[in-house]
Order: sequence, then structure tokens, then C-alpha cells
Amino acid sequence: MQGKGLIKLLVIVVSLACLYSLSFTWVTRKVEQDAENFAKGDLAKEKSYLDSMAGEVVYNLGFAKYTYREAKANELALGLDLKGGMNVTMEISLDELIRNLANNPKDEKFNKALEQAVAKSKTSQKTVVALFMEEYKSIGASTPLSTFFSTKDNASLIKPGDSDSKVESFLQKEADNAIQNSYKVLRTRIDKFGVASPNIQIQQGTNRILVELPGVKDESRVRNLLQGSAKLEFYETFTNQEVYPLLENIDRTLATTLKAAPAATNNAVTDTTKKSDDLLSNLTGGQKDSKAKKDSAALNLGQKNPFFEALRPAVYMGENQQMALMPGAMVGIASLKDTAKVNAYLQRPEVKSILPGNLKLLWAVKPEQKTPEQLSLYAIKAVGADNGAVLTGDVITDANANFDEKNQPVVGMQMNNEGAREWKKITAKAAQNRDAIAIVLDNVVYSAPSVNGEIPNGSSSISGSFTVEDTKDLANVLKAGRLPTTAKIVEEAVVGPTLGQAAIDAGVNSAVIGIIVVMIFMIAYYNTAGIVANIAVLLNVFIIMGVLASLNAVLTLPGIAGIVLTMGTAVDANVLIYERIREELGLGKSIRQAVADGYKHALPSILDSQITTFLIGIILFLFGSGPILGFATTLMVGIITSLFTAILVTRVIFEWMLEKDIKIKVSFPWSANTLHNANFKFVQKRKVFYAISVVAVLISAASIFTKGFSLGVDFQGGRTYTVRYDKPVDPEAVRTSLDDIFQKTTEVKVFGASNQLRITTTYHIEETSDAADKEVLDKLNQGLSKVDASNKHEILSSQKVGPSIASDIKSRATSSAIFSIIIVAAYILIRFRKWEYSVGAAIATIHDAIILLGLFSILDGIVPFSLDIDQHFVAAILTVIAYSVNDTVVVFDRLREFVSKPNAHNEDLGEVVNHAINSTLSRTIITSLTIIFVLAVLFIFGGEVIRGFSFAILIGVIVGTYSSIILAAPSVYDLRKGKHLAEGNTAKKAEVVRP
Repeated sequence: MQGKGLIKLLVIVVSLACLYSLSFTWVTRKVEQDAENFAKGDLAKEKSYLDSMAGEVVYNLGFAKYTYREAKANELALGLDLKGGMNVTMEISLDELIRNLANNPKDEKFNKALEQAVAKSKTSQKTVVALFMEEYKSIGASTPLSTFFSTKDNASLIKPGDSDSKVESFLQKEADNAIQNSYKVLRTRIDKFGVASPNIQIQQGTNRILVELPGVKDESRVRNLLQGSAKLEFYETFTNQEVYPLLENIDRTLATTLKAAPAATNNAVTDTTKKSDDLLSNLTGGQKDSKAKKDSAALNLGQKNPFFEALRPAVYMGENQQMALMPGAMVGIASLKDTAKVNAYLQRPEVKSILPGNLKLLWAVKPEQKTPEQLSLYAIKAVGADNGAVLTGDVITDANANFDEKNQPVVGMQMNNEGAREWKKITAKAAQNRDAIAIVLDNVVYSAPSVNGEIPNGSSSISGSFTVEDTKDLANVLKAGRLPTTAKIVEEAVVGPTLGQAAIDAGVNSAVIGIIVVMIFMIAYYNTAGIVANIAVLLNVFIIMGVLASLNAVLTLPGIAGIVLTMGTAVDANVLIYERIREELGLGKSIRQAVADGYKHALPSILDSQITTFLIGIILFLFGSGPILGFATTLMVGIITSLFTAILVTRVIFEWMLEKDIKIKVSFPWSANTLHNANFKFVQKRKVFYAISVVAVLISAASIFTKGFSLGVDFQGGRTYTVRYDKPVDPEAVRTSLDDIFQKTTEVKVFGASNQLRITTTYHIEETSDAADKEVLDKLNQGLSKVDASNKHEILSSQKVGPSIASDIKSRATSSAIFSIIIVAAYILIRFRKWEYSVGAAIATIHDAIILLGLFSILDGIVPFSLDIDQHFVAAILTVIAYSVNDTVVVFDRLREFVSKPNAHNEDLGEVVNHAINSTLSRTIITSLTIIFVLAVLFIFGGEVIRGFSFAILIGVIVGTYSSIILAAPSVYDLRKGKHLAEGNTAKKAEVVRP
């Protein structure tokens, strides 16, 4: 074997890289365990500990040092279904945006078109803007749309007489800006909320933003935080010189009060915070000469400065080497870990009494690039009777990121006439002393530029130490102030920590048992070769975890299921190789030659089967969301890593064994001849099997169209709750009680244990407001309590899906299933160059999908677990398609091999097909059994959350194994009408095999 040294080096490098990636998870878990031990159940104390560690180095590798925050960003994060927390989909109200852009016209046809567009957007894949344009044209409106949108504020962008296409382009651009602006606002709010490892992403092609907040427990606070309207404001500022005496007074006051307070109180504030040597050392880079000490005294900095230890004054070293207060509105700098302490100090009554009523101390939106662990504090001057801003963001007509004459990033800002007049007065006043004007959104300072002169026309240029990204962000924030849009929650899932821990336990148990089952089977069937396969499987799992960590992937329960399933499919390549080695040994070859030829001949089948599965993984990744993305990611990573371990690593191990004269055995006496001389007449009996399949498909179709399915909440919309009672409860009694309360049919199913239920209601399905959520929850609790007042209940998790989301999910699911079949058929056509192969594979996969759907319809309500059709089921059915094609491709590969042999066209095609199926039968059965063992483990031990998911794949594998043997290749025979498949065949026709 060539390249053994390179493969060994690659294994070592990949293993070290995976170990490095996973090491961050071990480090953060250690810190969090320390925090838990320190807090002893006090969550506030635990959070304080972790906040204090954020900027501390917790991982020192010598060549690199990582703070807890950096290590946390590189860990393998757990999904909500494992950790608990909240998953929210926000929808930006683009109809509100369109109305704002048109200054809320009263035109009847305009508003009717917009209402119809919003209604259609719930079931359409088109944008609200595109639907609005279509509806406006369809209702016969004669007024040009540019008439509505060529307002004073939009004068530079839309003019009267502009075409509808230009208006549509303008609206779509503004809609995209609104979504980006909302994303920035949500990102900032969540960062300030302090959630560990949040995930916030725009769902491309939609007006929705996905927000995942692991570990949060205060759901109502999160809802208020996310749905609160953002208001952009411009504030006058105080100077550092004006505010420093107040800060000095705060420092002295705190030094006195904290000294007088009991030690326990002082510790509660400062616990876990590392003290600096002394403030002067931080400001002067460690220089402690007498002159520096004298300067320190001038600023009243000393050893006992509790406030200044947390918030360092904004000072700099002047030209005369003396410390001086920095000009501008920035009054202090704090480490990120100390911002909570500063806020706590500022909320103390004795401190509040020092600060004037018109002074607000607000933090910057984010650290500067050169000081990533520090945050600036600004002094904001409130004006007027309501202590408000001097100007609000609704006067802005446009903002853009640009470059000045020195090619430095700047932000251009334009205001309307009203804003320009006020801006002239504000800037004239500020320019007298070059004061700053602060740009504030959500009580966070985005920028506080100094004013160089009066700005008379409302067109301003904002400069500073900006990066290009900074100017884009600031421009977006300014635009957000111009057109505030509402973001509402249209989908929500809350998973309690109890259910999350149960999911972790179930996932770990199923993974461990799955590994053990696979390893025992491989050794029991393949002897020493099975040991080699097991080494590859263990290495494969380790590499999968390392790759997921390096990709910053989120590990979900379906992701764990993907890993367990990968363990089953990973042996597929080994089974192909081992079965081929056994064939080569049967031809009388030496073990060395048999190993070499076994790997060589098995490679095409391995690649074809794994590539088709990988294509399905890509489709799942593109069309899926939430946990399904975790499953798709794991599936694709697992395919790549299993190819590496099964083909390369095992080959290196075999070569090493051959060099050391270690005997290689690929079977035991009992397993040596399993299906070795199989000679089943599949083609001759194909019509019997066709009839069985047709009957099964017809029964399935009948159930699908008559009984239908139990749709999951993500397909029908509504709210679902997982409820646990103290004692077992009668589901019918719960259903009756809730039907009476909701005045609607309520779905109640046992979920795992007899005291756990999954409850789904469509009450207030169209309403997504907080008030509607509260009303549904109140009625739910009322109905649950009426069943048995002495039997207490607890809501473990909840999920809310709006009708627009449900429609979108169903559409994406249908598209992904159809697209999967098409792309797999296209791959087979390209790979095998005969349309009959593609059609044969398509027949088998459609057959499997219909029967699986039919079984879910027939068995729903009969089996004691949920068989809802939801996103997990879509992932399952696509996995089944992938597996079915995987099996089918192996048979096709062998068939292609046989028909490519010299004089193959002289052989009877029916016998060639039979021979191809029989020669791969042992591989098909063994692989299926291995996966069935693993899926059985998942089904039994994987937990209730994925029981329906694992059941679907389990049944699908059985049906897929049947179709790949019975339908796929025989279909190719019938499609060819008995004509041979040999390339360039001009020989006599082979006789048609008669049944």
C-alpha cells in the first residue's frame, strides 16, 4: 500500500486537532463546575462567578492563552433540547414598514393590496414586497405606486413617475435593511442580557430571525426584551472634566460605606473579582516612580478606591508626562467582567444621591477592536421636563457607510427639513466647545462624535476610529431610527432543564449502548477483522465530536441520534470491504492479495453509496431548521469521517498486521458461508413481489387519504406543552377538561411515562402576542388542575408555531422530499449512464416513502408513542431515502461490474441481475442488521423526544432493505424489456426470463 506514512501522519494530525477542539469543552466545563460548587445553588452567585471569569485566562497552552469567554466560544455547545432554554423565531412586520415608507396613506386599494399580501404571505414562499406588488396590480389600481413612496423623506430615492420595478427594488432594499437593523438590535440586546452561547441568525430569504437562548429561565423577560420597540435618540453629553469630580465623590462615598458595612456585604459585591495592584499601575503601564505617584495624588487615586478599581477614569499621559483627563464624553473604562459591579454600585442609594437627575451613565455598544476586554462608559445629558433626548431618529432620511478624502471609514447621515432645523441648533451649541453628541439606541451608546462646527443642512459626516464593519453597523442603526418596525414572536419553544437533563441521559445511554452493540456484533461476525472495524468506529466517533467542536456546531438530541446512526452506517464500508475480501479468498487468493483486491473492488460501491447519503444530508441542511440542522451536520460529518477511518485507517492497520505476521480472519466457522452461495430467483419471482408491494402501497395510500396523519405543531400551527403530573393521570380526563376550557378539540397524548402528557391546542392559533400566550397558559393550567386538584402538574416544555411558520415548514418539507428524489436520480443517471438505473432507484424510494407514510397513518393512536408528522419525521424519511438508495447503489454497482465483463452480453440479463443481487445479499443483510440493532437501541433508550424519529428510520430501513433487493434491480430488468445493459451491445438479444 502506498502512502502509509502519510496516512499515519494524517491520523495523528487529525487526532491532535480534534483533541485540541474538544479540550475547550473540558476547560469550560471545569470552570462551570467550579462556579456551581462555589454558588451552592445560588444562580445569581453562579452567574456572578462566571461573569468575573469572562476575561480571566483559564486555558494556557504556552503558545496561546484563552480567557473563559474565548474558550466558551470554542466549546461544543449543547442545543436547547439538551440544555434547556428558549428558541424563538421573530418576524419583522414588513407591512408596517411599507406603510411607514408611504406615510400611512388612506388609499383604499393600497391598504387592501397590503392586507391581501400579508394574508397570502402565510402560505406563499414569496416576499411580502413581491406579493404586495402583485396584489396592487391585480385589484386594478390605477394610481402609480411611486405616487405613494415619493415622499420628502424618500426624495433622493424615489421620484414621481418612477416605474413599479424601481419601487419594488426600493421596497425590497428597505425591507432587507429593516431585517438587518432588527438583527443588530436583537444581537445587542441579547449580548447585554448575558446569555451564554446565544445563536442569532437571519433565516435567509425570509423576514424572520432565529434566536436560540440556551439556559434561560425567565421566559417573560426574554419576550419583553425581544419584542420591545427600539428607539434611536440623539443626546447632548457632559464632558469628562465635568463628571470626574462626581465619580471621585462616588469613590470616596463607597470607600466609607463599604468599609463600614459588614464583611459579608463587601464580599458579596467583590467576590470572585481579581483586584488590580493599584489603579496607577494600570494607567501608567506599571511605572511607579515618584512623579507618577504625585500625578496619582493629583487625581486622588489610591489603594482604597472601590469604584475606581472597577471603573478606571478616562485619563491619558500628556506631553509633559503627567496624567490628564481625556477630552470628550467618555468618563471611564471597565473590564467586561466588572461592568455588572459598576452597575451595582451606581444603583446604590448613596450613589444615586450624588448624581444629578439629568446625568445618565450609559455603556458603549461593544468594546473597541484594540481593547476587546474593555467597555467604555459615557456621560449623557438629558434635557427637558421629561429628561429626554434633544432629537429622535425619525428625522433621518438616509444613512450610509462611506470613505472620506483620506480613505478612512465614515458614516454619512441625512435628515429631513424638520430634523435639519433642529440639528443646526444642536450642532451650533455643541460646536462652541467641541462637545460630543451621543447616538443612543436601547440605552446603549453606538457613537459619541465631537462636533467640529454647525451643520446647517442636515447632512452630516460621522468619523472616528471606525472599521468598515463599524460604519455599516452605525449606518444600519441610524436607518433603524428612521423606520422603526415591529418584531413579533411567531414561533417559540421552551425546554425546561429537567427535560433537558433527561434528554442528555437518554442520548448518552443510547450512544454507549449503540457502540457496544455494534462492536459485539462486528467481532462476533468478522473475527479479528471486526476488531479492526471497531477501532475505526471508536476513532470515527472521536473525530466526529472533534470536527463538530471545531465547526462550533450545536449538539442536539437528533445530532446524538445522528452520531449513533453513523456508528451503524460507518460499518457499512467495512462490511463491503470484508465481504469482498471473503469473495477474493474464496477464489483462492492469499490474504495479502485478497485484502488489496477487496479494498480496490469495494471502493466504487462505498463511494457511490456514501455520496448519495451525503447529498441527502445537504438537502436536510438546506431545508431543515433547529435540531434538524444538527442531525444533518452530524450525518454529513459522519459520512466524511467514516470514509476516512473505514478505508484508510483500517487499511493501514491491516498492512501493519500483515507486516507483523498477525493472522487476519474475516469470519468464524459459523459465519464463513452465510449466504455465500445464495441463488434466489428474484427476477423470476418479481411479479409476486410487485403484487405485494402494490397491495402495501394501496393500503398505505388508502389510510393516508382517509385517516390522514397526526400533524405536529410545527406543521399545523398552535401551541404544544409537555406536562408532568406527580401521579399517573387519565389522558381522556385531561382531554375532556381542556376541551371544555378551550371550547376546541385538544390533542392529548401520553409522552413517555404514564404521568407525562403532550398537549396540543389550536386555541388562539392566529394570535402570537404575549397576552394571547398568557391566556392560553392560564386556561391550560386551569384545565389541568380541574382533573385532580391533589395531583400537582408541572410544564416541562412548550412550543408555539404561528400559521405562517407552519405553512413555510410544510412547504420546505415537501420541497426537500421531492428534491431529494430528483437529485439522487440525477446522480445515479450521471454515475451509471443509464436512465433505467435512475428510474429503478426512484421507484424503490417512492415505494419506501409511501409505505412509511402509510404505516405512520395506520399505527397512529395504536402504538403507545407519538407518531406525529413533523420536522423530525421529514429528517427520518429523507434518511430512509438515503439508506434505500445506499443499498440500491451497491446492487447497481455489482450489476454494472457484471455487465461490463467481456462477453457479458451473451449472458441472460435476468440471470445477471439475479447474480448481482445474490452476490451482494450478505452485505445488504449484515449492514441492515447492524443498523437495525443500533436503531433498536435508539428506539428503546433514546428517550421519548426521538422515539417516533427512531421508529420511522427503523421501519424505513427494513422496508428499504426489501425494496433494494426486490424492486430496484428487477425494475431495471423490466425497464430494459430484457435487453442487455452491456455498453455498445450489438450482439443478439438475450432471452427474456419468463416468470
